[in-house]
Amino acid sequence: MAFPDTFRPTHLKLTVESPTFWRVTFDNPPVNVIGPQLMSDLKTLLTELESNDTVNVVVFDSADPDFYLAHYDLAADPAAAAALPSATGYAAWADVTVRISKLAAVTISAIRGIARGAGSEFVLATDIRFASLEKAVLGQMEVGFAAVAGGGAGGRLPALVGRGRAFEILLGGNDYDGALAEKYGYVNRAVPDADFEAFVNAYATRVSGWDHRALGEIKSFINKYTRLPDAEFPLHSDAFWSAAGRPEFRTTAERLFDKGLQERGPLEYHLGDDIADIAAIAQD
Repeated sequence: MAFPDTFRPTHLKLTVESPTFWRVTFDNPPVNVIGPQLMSDLKTLLTELESNDTVNVVVFDSADPDFYLAHYDLAADPAAAAALPSATGYAAWADVTVRISKLAAVTISAIRGIARGAGSEFVLATDIRFASLEKAVLGQMEVGFAAVAGGGAGGRLPALVGRGRAFEILLGGNDYDGALAEKYGYVNRAVPDADFEAFVNAYATRVSGWDHRALGEIKSFINKYTRLPDAEFPLHSDAFWSAAGRPEFRTTAERLFDKGLQERGPLEYHLGDDIADIAAIAQD
């Protein structure tokens, strides 16, 4: 059997809408955190897409209407992610985001629900971001852990939103709803939720019908003028994991887990607002 028939992911689902249009649906209850198994699934998918000359468009969406990708799995053993194969030689998450940003296929994030931290970094690494006006929430809350965003947000946001707004997003740690994310350029556009699926499907279907080589050449020129060199992104990962070993990070994480981090409850819904108070208490 050939891929995708041999692909057996556990935390996402691959749907072949057509030979040129694939859909990847994240499904890792309770809140779609990004852990080693999800990264392993993505790496297997990326290996196929890097050599595939048929697929023109990949849409990434979520089975959970409230959580797109909540954030990195802070309960996971870092050694499990580090042990995963890395085509770039970079740390696990940097390997995923760098490779996604370089695919010949057009990558579209269909954001319905919360995409914070590494979830936000994932959508920033894709080519196009469409958001549900009512249900999308994006943010980078790592500053609340006394940490740098490790997946390259500091390198990708300025090109999208500008220097000042990149500072605002990364230093404030707040949540951005679909309307404000669209205004800032964090996403391409915010679409009313009632029309969201039809809009994304129509756009993806349209683009999937173009010539594969033409799409790849368009992407290569845009990437040439807008992407940082790959070697810049491991620096972000190194800074995050360095912070993760410090007492401030560990104390904040412990308090957040006590309050319900990575559980389907109030904290995960309001983490962008609540982390400031919890981090302040943790660092007293």
